[in-house]
Parts: sequence; C-alpha cells; structure tokens
Amino acid sequence: MQLDFEKETQWLLKEKYHGEASLVFQRDVQRLQAGEPIDYVIGWKDFLGCTIDLSRRPLIPRPETEYWVERVGKEIRAKKRRVRVLDLFAGSGCIGIALLKYCPKQVAHCDFGEKDASLCKQIASNCKLNAVAKKSYRIIQSDVFSRITGMYDYICANPPYIAKTKQRRVQKSVLQYEPPRALFAGNDGLAIVKRFLKYASKFLNARGSIVMEFDSWQKPLIASMLKRLGYKQWAFHKDQFGKWRWVEIHTDISTS
Repeated sequence: MQLDFEKETQWLLKEKYHGEASLVFQRDVQRLQAGEPIDYVIGWKDFLGCTIDLSRRPLIPRPETEYWVERVGKEIRAKKRRVRVLDLFAGSGCIGIALLKYCPKQVAHCDFGEKDASLCKQIASNCKLNAVAKKSYRIIQSDVFSRITGMYDYICANPPYIAKTKQRRVQKSVLQYEPPRALFAGNDGLAIVKRFLKYASKFLNARGSIVMEFDSWQKPLIASMLKRLGYKQWAFHKDQFGKWRWVEIHTDISTS
C-alpha cells in the first residue's frame, strides 16, 4: 500500500504539477492519504486516448470498460456503413466520446442518455474538451429510456450493476467517494438492467447491437433474463482479466 501511495504521489507531482511541489500539491497529497481516488485528485482520466474530465464526480472510467469499448470500436470500424450510437447511463460520456473519436468515419451520430442533470453538463464539457463536433452528438436527460426517442445501430450501456449484498467486496475508496447511484442497483444488482433490457430492443435498428457491461457472477442470471424477454442471439465476453464482463445482443438472428 505504501508503495502504491508513493507511485501515485510521484505521478500526481508529474502530471498535475509538472514537478513543482507547491502547497496546493501538498493538499492533494493529503487527499490521497485520506483515500480519495487519484483520478479525482488529478481531475481527469485517460480513456482510449480521450481526456475525460471528472470535476463533477461521475463514475471513474474503468480499464475493463475501456477494453470492451475498444473492441466494439474495432467492430464498428470494420463496417462499410455509418451507424448511430446511444451511450446510455453515460455518466462522464467516456463511451460515446471514445467511439466518436475512435470511429470518426463510421459513427454518424451519438446520443448520450443520462439521468443526472449535473452529469449532463459533465458530458457537454467532455465533448468540448475532446473537440467533438456539436452536430455529431446530443445529450438527453433521461431515466433509462424515459426521454429517448431515436433508433440506433449500437446501444452501449454501463448501468449500475453492483449488488447491495456484495457491498463488502467494494473498495472503501469507491464507497466513500464515487456516486452510489452509478454503482448499486438492488440486492442482486440487476434492478436497472431489467428495466434496460425490457425496452432496449424497441430502440434498435435492424442488424443492430446492444452492448452491456455486468458483474461476472451475473452471467447466468442475465442469460435467463434474455430468454424470458425474447431476445434471439447474444454472446458473452471476458475482459482483459479473464472475467465475464460484457454481453453483445442481437435481435434479428435465431438463438445460439
């Protein structure tokens, strides 16, 4: 732990203060000592080469999410047509922004759906920070699909999915500093997932895909849910750490 703290302190000094150990730097060191995540202390996070500002305290983008977004981006780039994307539960906007930047010739437009008004402003500032053209995106304050009206080729979702019954497994710093509304969703963690999957197919174009992140142990529960809801084909994928992490769902092919 001491070694990690020392590494974070040196990174903070280099990245935020350019080697100058000022009084403000010392205050930030105290924030690190108190357990605050370094990404909040620095104020931003790199996500697939995009600078994601965290000043309004959205969920900190995870490397597991970055992993599957990059793979979805590669899939989109291989297409010979332009696509429309919905980034739902957008938070910082990192998923949609990364796809807009990673696939500029293929992503025609991205809508960001986010319930929290403050985080809608966070998404706007991150789009500006990453020089995303205003005509290529729209930000919609929406509780799941409540204000979504478009049709999409890709619906990407990183919903709250941590089970309250597994709260003890969550790092103390996450519980103390990150927004619980972006983390927890009922005793099994699937309260929001159920709402999302119930309606997602209604907003999907033919040959479209729903891509959703989840906790590894939820895989069989989600498979049963997809069958009950009448979905026809899906594929589960592991993250870079070998854990089941995301599912890609199609609606126009028979079950596999």
